[in-house]
Amino acid sequence: MTGRRQLHLNLFVYPGGHHEAAWRHPGTDPERLLDIGFYQELARAAEDATFDAVFLADGPSLADDVRYASRFRLEPFTWLAAIAAATERIGLVATASTTYTEPYNLARLFASLDHLSRGRAGWNIVTTGAPQAAANFGLDAHPTHAERYDRADEFVDVVTRLWDSWEDEALVADQKTGLFADTDRIHPIDHQGRHFRVRGPLNTPRSPQGRPVYVQAGSSRDGRAFAARHAEAVFTAHQTLASGQEFYADIKSRAAALGRDPDLVLVLPGISPYIASTEAEAHALRREFDELVQPAYSLDLLHRLLGVRLTADRLDEPFPRQLVEPGGERGNGSRFRLVLDIVDRERPTVRELLHRLAGARGHQVVAGTPEQIADHIQEWFEHGAADGFNIMPPWLPGGFGLFADHVVPILRARGLFRTAYRGTTLRDHYGLPRPAAVSVTPLTPAISPKDPA
Repeated sequence: MTGRRQLHLNLFVYPGGHHEAAWRHPGTDPERLLDIGFYQELARAAEDATFDAVFLADGPSLADDVRYASRFRLEPFTWLAAIAAATERIGLVATASTTYTEPYNLARLFASLDHLSRGRAGWNIVTTGAPQAAANFGLDAHPTHAERYDRADEFVDVVTRLWDSWEDEALVADQKTGLFADTDRIHPIDHQGRHFRVRGPLNTPRSPQGRPVYVQAGSSRDGRAFAARHAEAVFTAHQTLASGQEFYADIKSRAAALGRDPDLVLVLPGISPYIASTEAEAHALRREFDELVQPAYSLDLLHRLLGVRLTADRLDEPFPRQLVEPGGERGNGSRFRLVLDIVDRERPTVRELLHRLAGARGHQVVAGTPEQIADHIQEWFEHGAADGFNIMPPWLPGGFGLFADHVVPILRARGLFRTAYRGTTLRDHYGLPRPAAVSVTPLTPAISPKDPA
């Protein structure tokens, strides 16, 4: 990595926007939430702003109450393939679960996305926190937090070796000699582990980036250890600069202790900005959205996060901190701790806490002028809390348009963000090297290329 350090920015796309009531706001068009053209337009706007990537979250269950919020899930590979066809440079980060997919199928999906996008794919590695998913896959119970991360470690190892089962020189396509592939350079992986048995090789050549970028989302103890071992970019949520700095330093030091270059592990918190010409107008805009919240949805979200079941008649009472049970499986999650920290630090009423979570589910929400938003981003970037951000517009497309039109020019003027792409792949945008393939046992072909068929 050379030259002055610069920000990395992703557009985190959620149907309608990240505020839970965004679909009700006049600035959104809920009729377009299943229109691929809408998402292609967003991606082109992010590409015009030279963003590193667009990011689609996903989960293998209907985890939220869609009675009051646009919280359905779009299958990311299909959606990003269509976005790839409508864009040229911007990265494409898809979420995929290591708990509810199989390594071989997932390796094929990402290799295909990387090929068709000419090297723009990234894998957001999640272990899935929603227990509802278990019943969709014939399981009696959701695996425990520790079990999910144990499986994820092995899963990533298998996928890595599958992506590397074709050497870069294996695809020959020599029309004169008739040699299409050098099978001495295509290898089985012969993996036999606790969770998986996979012979390989992959049935797809090595992709343009060598491997899609490894992204990880999760800030628990297990999540941090996993990120230090595998992640090249870490998506995370923090409410305070001090919390962000602690996480940033911890991830970097853990990676260095494992022999990795900490500069090649990017920490990218989420931020949801409300932008207006004055600070007062920005806070008023935020209140507009909060006033559209349906308490039934918000109370259900709070129950899933903290395990406390409350009713609408208690909205203006102090949040009952004493009802939160800190132990158990829920207590292992980073989002549980983050929300509990808000309660302990701010002592909010139930309504105030619901509004804090409505904007971005625990990610930081900021309101101000373009200059104030840029100041906030710069402070975190220059004070050891972030290498960049996932921009989480409260509503779409307008919330992103304000950021791209008014904040990005300020960041560029300060020399903090690129004015043009310098490469064509997501690894280029993130400043990450193309990895060398891991070594695997050679495959002896049944028929040599020189043998007659």
